[in-house]
Amino acid sequence: MKKIKWGIISTANIGVAKVIPGMLKSDQLEVAAISSRTLKSAREWAGKLGISKAYGSYEEMLADPDIDAVYNPLPNHLHVPLTLASAKAGKHVLCEKPIAITAKEAAKLRAIPKKIVVAEAFMVRHALQWIDVRRRVKSGDIGEVRAIQVMFSYFNRDPKNVRNMAAIGGGGLLDIGCYPITVSRFIFGAEPVRVAATIDFDPKFKTDRLMGGMADFGKGRHLGFTASTQLAPFQRVQIMGTKGRLEVEIPFNAPPDMPNRVFVQGMEMNVGEWLSYPVSDQYMLEAEAFGRVIRKEEKHIWGIEDAIQNMKIIDAFFKAGKSGKWERV
Repeated sequence: MKKIKWGIISTANIGVAKVIPGMLKSDQLEVAAISSRTLKSAREWAGKLGISKAYGSYEEMLADPDIDAVYNPLPNHLHVPLTLASAKAGKHVLCEKPIAITAKEAAKLRAIPKKIVVAEAFMVRHALQWIDVRRRVKSGDIGEVRAIQVMFSYFNRDPKNVRNMAAIGGGGLLDIGCYPITVSRFIFGAEPVRVAATIDFDPKFKTDRLMGGMADFGKGRHLGFTASTQLAPFQRVQIMGTKGRLEVEIPFNAPPDMPNRVFVQGMEMNVGEWLSYPVSDQYMLEAEAFGRVIRKEEKHIWGIEDAIQNMKIIDAFFKAGKSGKWERV
């Protein structure tokens, strides 16, 4: 098996704190290089993480012929430009979510040749607990799933944090509201036909700090969720069926060093069992799955068109928040 050699674009915190440590656990890939806007920063993180090559510019790393694929965790407004630049250099791209700021911007990625693999980095699609939850839903373990409820929040009022910069794609819906959208599509195996939303904007940052959304998936199915950048940290997913429910305990920031859990309940309220899954790192699993697609061992399911569809839904939510009406996707 050919190991995929990865290059990391930037020393963004999500990369150095979560994604790269997960990738380094794998024997199916090699994190061969890391780049930054300064060589000093790149060398510092290369030393800390045990990466052999450090580059003082993204362009220099993209010119390295040894690199097969790159991970792009830059701020949201740079996702599309650097993904396009990486693809032009012949590199496959795993781009951090959201893949763009709007669906129109995401559509620019259609210019990338089909031979280049591009995916939006929703690691939840590869997490053991989510794969099992999807299997249980498909097999009818909890009957017909009609409702998915999601709560996802954290507290961040740092004006220097990119999540609080509206001009470069900050705000809760793009940062974490994209997760309820993704997992509901993943579980329902369908697309929403219309959405409704209430959105509260921070008066200083102009970013959405509290968002409540509902997505109508048709056939009596819906997603309801709250996403906030200024509430007590919490996350939970409830999947409600006609014969029971599934509760994903830590659905998005799943710990890589302890078993992840899902609560399974039948028709008796609060009576059920917690299922524990083997300790695993969802970021490692994501990178390995991406590598299998590159090596043509698996079909590419979550590609550019899927990412554009996710952005269309996000666009519709912003439109609904402004109009106060149901909006079509």
